[in-house]
Amino acid sequence: MIMAKIELERLISKRGLLSRKNAALAIIDGQVSVNGQICKVPLTYVDHRCVIEIAGQKIQDQKKHYLLLNKPKGLIVTRSDEKNRTTVYECLKDWSGPLVQAVGRLDQASEGLLLFTNDHVWADKLMDPKTHVEKIYLVQASPIPNLEILEKLSRGILLEGKKTLPARFELIRSGEKTGWIEVHLKEGRNRQIRKMLESENIEVLRLIRIQLGSLKMGDLPKGQWRELGASEIKII
Repeated sequence: MIMAKIELERLISKRGLLSRKNAALAIIDGQVSVNGQICKVPLTYVDHRCVIEIAGQKIQDQKKHYLLLNKPKGLIVTRSDEKNRTTVYECLKDWSGPLVQAVGRLDQASEGLLLFTNDHVWADKLMDPKTHVEKIYLVQASPIPNLEILEKLSRGILLEGKKTLPARFELIRSGEKTGWIEVHLKEGRNRQIRKMLESENIEVLRLIRIQLGSLKMGDLPKGQWRELGASEIKII
């Protein structure tokens, strides 16, 4: 069996011990050894059989944790931001467990279900395009798209040179000027829903992810998080 290679700084981060940035700094500072030899190159490729120590302490895979956050609008999905914008980790400031990483992304203007974990194997499977885990969103749009546009988007359109997978765009309620659309996707391109609607001159006013596979956000308050139960972890 061939073991997958991974950058040393990334492996340390994925084991929930340090952020990737701090892992790189520790490596450069000579605090990290691989199989008994000091390594000062953060991008050195290693695999999960390697014995890695930080300041003389062997690092082990920690207990796996899985968190669900109801992300508020306006937060950046990153651990630190060069522009000093508020990140989603502000919502996790009372989390006392190991370092967890966001699974995938929601852009700054988007809201809703966002997962965090220190189980990189689970996260990679969940984000693998081949898995096709369905994501469900509620989208407030203006002007209100007609049935022809919704059917066109559902069939798939050419977006940045590649056709989108069949999806489901359904108008669930509407007012005088805006409507709410329920969108089901089985892929996750960057800002995909916004770009698809913009191609039909429709503006997205709000975008909320409410479900990922069988996992529902439910009535979790905005900005709050909870740990997943054992049955919820089996969404893939």
